[in-house]
Amino acid sequence: MPANRPLRTRFLSAERAARMIMHQGLAACLERLATYLVEDCRRWPEFDKTPRVASHSADGVIELMPISDHDLYAFKYVNGHPKNHRLGLSTVMAFGVLADVESGMPMLVSELTLTTALRTAAMSAVAARALARPNCRRMALIGNGAQSEFQAVAFNRLLGIDEFHLFDTDPAATAKLQHNLIRLGLVAHHFASTREAVRGCDIVTTATADKTNATILTPDMVEPGMHLNAIGGDCPGKTELHRGVLEMGKVFVEYEAQTRIEGELQQMPADFAVTELWQVLTGQLGGRSAADEVTIFDSVGFALEDYSALRFMRDLAIELGVDEEIALIPDLPDPKNLFGLIAGEGQAVRGSASAPAEDSGVPVAA
Repeated sequence: MPANRPLRTRFLSAERAARMIMHQGLAACLERLATYLVEDCRRWPEFDKTPRVASHSADGVIELMPISDHDLYAFKYVNGHPKNHRLGLSTVMAFGVLADVESGMPMLVSELTLTTALRTAAMSAVAARALARPNCRRMALIGNGAQSEFQAVAFNRLLGIDEFHLFDTDPAATAKLQHNLIRLGLVAHHFASTREAVRGCDIVTTATADKTNATILTPDMVEPGMHLNAIGGDCPGKTELHRGVLEMGKVFVEYEAQTRIEGELQQMPADFAVTELWQVLTGQLGGRSAADEVTIFDSVGFALEDYSALRFMRDLAIELGVDEEIALIPDLPDPKNLFGLIAGEGQAVRGSASAPAEDSGVPVAA
């Protein structure tokens, strides 16, 4: 960071982020974000990693997700409250920060609600591209809420999936998703059950919201060669797959230490074998070994993905000339004199009372 740079932080509101993505096109953004994710996953050993810090309540969870390398520090604040729709709020709401490691200066504050949807979908597609059998064309989406359209667009763009089978316990959610996918020129069929929806599919994505140990998918529904993208089980006490499903094939995760606490792995013994996806992306370990093998991506979301997403949004903002900034950090003539920020320019600090309160222009209660 240049010396004497004005202490301003780039800011991306939800509205600004949405306009940027609309300008570039959602599919193009997902494809480019996927390149950031792969690039950063291949640098996995360079990052200081930790499982996210979670604060659980009866109706949801609030989490902080930090990560850093030698140059940048990032964190995301995110919640998960499945009942929020009753309050007119999103189930997931998030924002994040990207900071300079050398100085600690926050360089970017950004919304991450919309961006998290993009990075989750892009990461799902990155994993499927590495693990699913070639030439997949049909995908089931079980759970048709806020994440579902992003998943469909990502899999269409990155894997060529052009037919989607839909099911949700809420018929209105499925109708919404089907309408949106048809508008995008994709083939979308709705079904009356999970069992019917997954039949004959190459890839199955489960993205349900309820914070329960559910069994959305059971072993008898899984067909040889399927790739399962389990993204809904993302906190303690929340699962989607019967444990027997995990025993049917190879299981891949983002960060094992976190997934064992929050993912489908909660159901399995501590020595149950898994492979971290970065090892496949770097070629250190193999992925699918046969066309009829079942592969499972037990995805809970990891801070590295948010790091990649924040880098992507920062770079896109710079390219598009989006230069809105906020004064998040005081810009002090003398960095050691923080008190000067409230004492007034040129005002001496005395041992007792300073200037009368009315001189400040700020009302003070008597």
